[in-house]
This record gives sequence, structure tokens and C-alpha cells, in this order.
Amino acid sequence: MTLSAPVDDKTVAATSASVEVVYRGIFQKTLASRICRGIVLASRLEGKVGTAFARYGDSPERNGVPAKNFAVVASDQDELEKSLARYEPSIVDVSVCVDDVMCKGIESWAWYGIQPINKLVREGGWLIVTSARSPDELLEHIHRKPHDWNLAVIPSPVREGVFAPEGSASFAGLWVYNDDNTDFQVLGAVARVNPGVVSIEAVEKAILQQTGDENKAKAARWSYDNLQMRPEMREGIVVEAMKVGTRNPVYKKWSTRTRRPIINFDTCIKCTLCWLHCPDECFEVTPEGTYEVVYEACIGCSICEEVCPVQDCITMVNELEFDNNDSLYEMYKKDPDGYKRLLNKFDIPFREDGAAPSSEKEAVK
Repeated sequence: MTLSAPVDDKTVAATSASVEVVYRGIFQKTLASRICRGIVLASRLEGKVGTAFARYGDSPERNGVPAKNFAVVASDQDELEKSLARYEPSIVDVSVCVDDVMCKGIESWAWYGIQPINKLVREGGWLIVTSARSPDELLEHIHRKPHDWNLAVIPSPVREGVFAPEGSASFAGLWVYNDDNTDFQVLGAVARVNPGVVSIEAVEKAILQQTGDENKAKAARWSYDNLQMRPEMREGIVVEAMKVGTRNPVYKKWSTRTRRPIINFDTCIKCTLCWLHCPDECFEVTPEGTYEVVYEACIGCSICEEVCPVQDCITMVNELEFDNNDSLYEMYKKDPDGYKRLLNKFDIPFREDGAAPSSEKEAVK
């Protein structure tokens, strides 16, 4: 069994999943508890293990203050215990909001400041909202994230007699617990967006075992079939800071280049100066200990040529001489004759014996 799990949580990767339910303290506590408990019970019918718990052991919820319940599902007991070793999940696969007004952001009882409703949603994860509004309308209020995520809306039209801001803030309403199948519809939505947590078949079976009411099982299936889903992309202006030794897989800098460095691997003395001084970290070490250029990352600044102490080891040539960013080292290994012709084309001395050239630059001061 493979579960969709936090991509950056190595202790539980691919073996557990977390679901949070954000609700209005006291008013929707029963609803949140029933949703998380339903996830766990349904998952157990598929041979998984899980547990549901509230965020606060001392129940400090106050009227209307946002609070959370969690459900954690795992492939076995060991993985479940690893997940529960943390106070609470720091990243979740699915976040459920049962009051759409909280899409504007929430201030918890602990005074952390306004927090995005989708704060814990992992990359590729889901935010499920019960609302009479469309996904596009809700996205006007939901905070952006630095990675791709998904929004799903359980259609919940305004219903007469349900008291909440603007008539019906959510499918469940506020102030009192309404046995209106909201909990079962949320279970159907979770099964739709992440069947690795629980399948719709297991949800229907669990509901029938608990209630014996086919209409409640149909409510889960209705939500599964009618969920409004909308992928939400990362902000276009975000350029992530990259860790040393890595490169941005999206941002390619080669188009700024007017000249590119050509490396003579046979005269390289492995001094590492090109690798150390390159401002864009374009150089990678070869199996022989020499250095090659990753041309997609190179802007052609020529610093490598300036710092290289060996004459003609690094030569800057016009970019229009090339129509690709292929690895020069691969050519050097697989097509030595073609590599030699390339060096000769630019009057770069080619040393058959690999010995250091007779003429060397002055050592870099």
C-alpha cells in the first residue's frame, strides 16, 4: 500500500497521511470530531491503522475561535507511531475547512497572528471547503503558496433556518450541530481527492456499518461525484532561493549568454578555481576530477577563463557557433575525434599526451 504523504517528511514518506479539519471552536467541534473519526474507521476497513485527535488536550476553544482536529492514517502501527511522535502534523495531505469565511485567514487562540487557511497544505495537496461559493470566488481570499496545490469545494447552498453570517457560512452552519450529512459529504470529498487516505467504497461501507442509513452513504457518494475541483498554481513571481550545490529546475540562464566557455579537459590541472569562482555554480566535477560546464546554467560571464591558470584550458567563444547546450564532457568521452575537431575549430591546442602545456598563465594572485 502506498499513501500520499508529505514529500519532505522522511520519517513517514509514502507510508502515512494526515488530514486536518479546521472548525469554529465549540460550535463545530462535534462536526470536526465526526469527520476525523469517520476517516479512521473507514481506513481500518482497508487494513490500515489510524487515529483521530484534537489539537488541544485542555480544550481551550472559545465561541467561534478557530480550532483543529486531525486524522492520521498509516500502513502499519510502527508508521503510525512515528507520525504521532510529533505534537501535531506540520504539513498535511488534506485540509478541510467547514466554514468558508475562514478562507480569509484565521487567528487562533494562541495569538500566532493571522494564518492562511491553507498553511499546512503540502505541495500537490488539497484544501476542501464547504461553501455556496465557487472555487474562483474563494481563491480571491485564500493566501497564495510558493508551490502548486489544489482547491476543492463541496457545494453547500444557503439553506433556510441555518444561522450563520450571510445566511450560511458553510454547509454545516454554526452555533449548533446540524445532522445534515456534512460529515459524510466531507468523507466522500476526502476519498475523491486522495484515495490513498481512504477509498469511497470504504467510506460507504463504514457509514452503513455505523448508521445503517443508505441515504447517508449516498450523501458521501454525491459529494464524491459533484466535488468542484480547481488546481491552484504557485505564484508566477516566486523565484526560490536554491541550496548550495543545486540548480533551479525552471530558471535557465543560458539565454543571456553571448559567449560560452570551452574546456580543454586534457590540459586541466584540477585546481578547482573555475568551480570556486563561478558565480552561478555552473561547474561540475567529472569522474577524472576535471571540471565541465553545465551550459543551461552558464551566463557567459568569462570569470572562469580569467581565473584559470593554464593557457587555453578555458576559452570563451561566440555563442552563435552552437545550437545546443549539450555536455562537452560527454562529447569528450564518446566522440574524441569530434571533440578534437571542435577544439581545432577555435585554435585551442589539443594535447594528445595530456601533458601540461608549455605555456602557462601567470598563477592567479
